[in-house]
Amino acid sequence: MRRPRVLIADDHAILLDAFRRLLEPQYDVVGTVTDGQALVQAAGALQPEIILADISMPHLNGLDAAEQLRVELPDAKLVFLTVSEDPQVAAEAIRRGASGYVLKKSAAAELFEALRQVLQGRTYVTPAIARESSLDFVIEAKRSGPVRRLTVRQREVLQLLAEGKSMKEAADVLGVAPRTIAFHKYHMIEQLGLKNGAELVLYAVTHHIVSSRG
Repeated sequence: MRRPRVLIADDHAILLDAFRRLLEPQYDVVGTVTDGQALVQAAGALQPEIILADISMPHLNGLDAAEQLRVELPDAKLVFLTVSEDPQVAAEAIRRGASGYVLKKSAAAELFEALRQVLQGRTYVTPAIARESSLDFVIEAKRSGPVRRLTVRQREVLQLLAEGKSMKEAADVLGVAPRTIAFHKYHMIEQLGLKNGAELVLYAVTHHIVSSRG
């Protein structure tokens, strides 16, 4: 029997290897990547049926990657495996196109159950979060959130700058001129009604464009 094809994305090498070993007996793990941009590129090349990804990843976070993947691979099932227990993050993940949301602290059995359900066309959210909030309400509330005013390219630039990259380094990652990064930076500050780059970084953390973890 043909096994479902899975692509795994996580920026921690030890966890990435552990997830691969966990899934290999039941799934065809076609690739592993360590950042969001690599995830989007690999997904297009490998055409997985399931994408298992973290939310906090360098270069492009999982939420923004999900939005691109929803357009480029609409039939692929995206399951987030994350440490974030924030119901708003879970709601945003589902709204961006994810089919599942599982905590890294969950038992392996729950991950397999989530994968089984999403392959059957259902949406799975870990009970630890679903019991505590109305996801439908949070999803609806997030539809008009300020972060939606940013374009995909703006969010890419914002994440790179919030990660501490200089404008030249961000330009190198995105393959554009530094002046293009500067244009996006100062346009976002004006667009969002902020005062400076520090407030822009705080905005990125608050709206889960970049993680605040050390």
